[in-house]
Parts: sequence; C-alpha cells; structure tokens
Amino acid sequence: MFLGDGMGISTVTAARIYKGQLNGQTGEEAEMTFETFPYTGFIKTYNTDQQVPDSAGTATAFLCGVKSKAGTVGVDDKVQYSNCSTVQGAEVTSILDWSLAEGKSVGLVTTTRVTHATPAAAYAHAPRRSWEGDTRLDSTQKGCTDIAYQLIKDNPDIQVILGGGRRFFLSENETDPELRYTHAYQRRDTSLVQEWIQDKQNRNKTHAYAWKKEEFDAINSDNTDFVLGNQCLSEIKSEQTVHSSNILFENSSDLSSFSSLVVLQSLLRLSSTKTGGQAKTSLFSLRIYSG
Repeated sequence: MFLGDGMGISTVTAARIYKGQLNGQTGEEAEMTFETFPYTGFIKTYNTDQQVPDSAGTATAFLCGVKSKAGTVGVDDKVQYSNCSTVQGAEVTSILDWSLAEGKSVGLVTTTRVTHATPAAAYAHAPRRSWEGDTRLDSTQKGCTDIAYQLIKDNPDIQVILGGGRRFFLSENETDPELRYTHAYQRRDTSLVQEWIQDKQNRNKTHAYAWKKEEFDAINSDNTDFVLGNQCLSEIKSEQTVHSSNILFENSSDLSSFSSLVVLQSLLRLSSTKTGGQAKTSLFSLRIYSG
C-alpha cells in the first residue's frame, strides 16, 4: 500500500500542475507517478463519532475496512475511547493479517513512529492511540497492553519494521545509543528490542537490528529473514538536520521519494517467503507525508 497522508484531490491537483509547469508544460496534462499504479482509490474520511477524522480511525478504515471512533486503533465502533474493558471482542483484522494468512510477506516502513496511529492500525488493537508505550498507559485501566508491546510480542511474523519511536522499545535500564541517556518514555517492564532478538534466536530466524546507517548498510538481504530498525527516538522530520551515520535514510524525503521505492523493493527480499525458489508477492506499507 502507498498512502498519501492528507492528500486530498485539491492537494494532488496542485502537485500535478506544479510538476507539469516545472517541466515547461501548462501543468494540467502532467501525471503523478502514483497515478500510473494499477490500482488507486479514494475513501470517505470520517469517524463514526465526529465529522473531521483523526489518523487512528482513518487508518483503521483503510487497513481494516471498518469505520470506528476517533482515537481508537484496530477496533470497531463498539469500543469506548480509553476504555480497556470494551476492547475484547471488538478487535478487527487488517490487510497485514490477511496477507500473512495467504503466506505473503509483510513489512512496515514509516517516517513517523512505528507505534503512531497510522502504522499501528495494521497490527494493534487499542482504545486510545496515545498508548504507544507502557509509560503512556492509563494506570487505572486494566487488561490493555501498549502498542509497542503488541507490535513485538503479538506480531512476531512481520519481517521488516523500519521507523521511529525507539523510546517505546528500550528498557528504562538501557541507555539510548544515540542520545547517550535514558528517555523518560523508555519502558518500565522490558526491552522490546531484546525481546525481538530473543524471539528470532529461539525460532532460528536470521535477523538484524539497526539504529544507524552503518548497521543498516551492513545487512545482507540474501540471508536475513527479519529486520527491525529504530532509527530515531521519535519521528524523522523532513526539515531537521541529521547526520547520515545515525539514520537509516538520509532524511524523510529519501523515504518519500519515488526513487527510494527501489530501495524498499530490495528490502522485500529480506522478508520473502520462498516457494520453489521464487518469492511470493509481498505487502509493504509505506507512509508518505504531504506537507
């Protein structure tokens, strides 16, 4: 899936005209690359409890096919916002689940936190989108696990995970490798990075964890089954100045450029399910910001 976040018709039209004019044309006759994709579509964006939607409800709609309340992730309309007791039985499956059931490979690549509402709807079930780590959970609510925990512990077969949000995966007993100190949002219960590594070791799966470019570049896609990349504490900002040794991509524009789809396609080899020497079709979710 290729998602343009906030890319309504007016935004796409303006971008198309601007692209054409940059090429010396009048503009309207130009064509955006994604408009040549074999399948494209639009959806009505709204939550069942409000007209102007949020990312959690809309992500649940396009990834799971179910409209839901604002602020809820991977659940149907029966769930009450921020109420754990209403989640059981309201969980919905996503295109990620459907693809895995068909034997396909799946991956998540995002310029935001991998626990952000948009990617989270592919794998998590939460009555509140902000419960990204255990330090963000409402202590009065019982029976819920945070979104980062669900990604690692409940979804061990996602082959490629690349994005931000490292603070929700490191234990409070660990020092962030980039910041050289412990962030307040780091976990009280366990290190999800170590949990992920241990799971792959227990299942005899080749794997690689990377938080900086050198580690990412050293990954051999021909003999690596799983990749986890937490390249920044929170989100990659397109306007921020970053050092190339500390990130997996130079900046978010590298991720959002169409040319880097070639890079992402090569990553799919990391997660290919081999059948008679051939890799099955894979699902890859790429989130692009439209400004």
